[in-house]
Amino acid sequence: MPALSANPRPLSVLAAAPRTAALLAALLLAACGQDAAKGNAPAGAAAMPPPEVAVVKVAPGEVGLVTELPGRLEASRVAQVRARAAGIVQKRLFREGSDVRAGQPLYRIDPAPYAAASASAQAALMRSQANLGQATALAERYKPLVEANAISKQEYANAVAAQKAAEAEVAAARAAVQTAQINLGYASVVAPIGGRIGRALVTEGALVGQGEATPLAVIQQIHPMYVNFTQPAADVLRLRQALAQGRLKRAAGAEGALVRVVLEDGSEHPQPGKLLFSDLSVDPTSGQITLRAEVPNANGSLLPGLYVRVRLEQARAGDAVLLPQQAVTRTAQGDSVMVVGADGQVSTRKIRVGSAQAGQWVVLDGLKAGEQVIVEGFQKLRPGAPVKPVPWNAAPAAAPASAAK
Repeated sequence: MPALSANPRPLSVLAAAPRTAALLAALLLAACGQDAAKGNAPAGAAAMPPPEVAVVKVAPGEVGLVTELPGRLEASRVAQVRARAAGIVQKRLFREGSDVRAGQPLYRIDPAPYAAASASAQAALMRSQANLGQATALAERYKPLVEANAISKQEYANAVAAQKAAEAEVAAARAAVQTAQINLGYASVVAPIGGRIGRALVTEGALVGQGEATPLAVIQQIHPMYVNFTQPAADVLRLRQALAQGRLKRAAGAEGALVRVVLEDGSEHPQPGKLLFSDLSVDPTSGQITLRAEVPNANGSLLPGLYVRVRLEQARAGDAVLLPQQAVTRTAQGDSVMVVGADGQVSTRKIRVGSAQAGQWVVLDGLKAGEQVIVEGFQKLRPGAPVKPVPWNAAPAAAPASAAK
């Protein structure tokens, strides 16, 4: 058997060791609880900072009320070129689709019959002038004779009447010569206006003008262009009432409204137009009022018949605010936004919204200068919890390539 230790540990001490360890653990837990109760919690258990939300600061000012309406382009001047002289087309003198100037020759019709008619009228005029000379000489010769009673007064009266008749024949012959020259001029068909000419409607060798004025081509003046568009009559009446009550101001400019043309691809025509007139009557079938604007088209990018969108600024609102559309909540009960107060608390604010333009709402009432409206970060909001407002960037800058890597 192995030898016993010289100082063997009593069995009572060995049994008390587990109880001592349990007692020390309980004391430690109690101490920690007292520290927590006194507010001396560890740093890792500190309160979370308030969440950040992107806001815009309200800055009221004068805002133009822009309405977007459907429209269609139309040439400012359109002329149908027709044959006013009957005959065979000898030559076409223009290039299809080109720009022509007023008075430029377009077609040549066989002029031979009209030249012959002009020569005949000239001959008739010469004959009439000869008859007039003879009648005038006879009347002048009879004048002293009738004063001397050498001839009867009736003979002198007949001579004077013959002279007047000869003068009338000369006048008629001159008119016939002018008519023949006009018809001869119709053999050369010229452009009545300047503009862009379309395709030729007849070819060389065609018989035109026989019984009717045959269409030969169409010329359209596309600088400037007209754009015709419609607007609901109810909107026009509301606008006029607001202007009369002073809630809105008339748009700047002599014509009273600025017009921008938006093409089918979404691009905007670089040159603004001006409103020409608003129709006096309402279409009974659609309840729309027709308006017309004039738009410059120096480069010829706008074409007749093209469907476009028209942005029309008819009035301006004072003390209005532009807000991004995502900041406004629109419901059947009304429009509202979330506003951050000076203490960081969030509240709901009812507003009155006007028209939309360029991805923003025009707010006419409900906000004051300097207030902060939440644009992004709605998902971070908690009931009764404060937030930290930070400025909202409409187009944040792209991250550098190195950061992306």
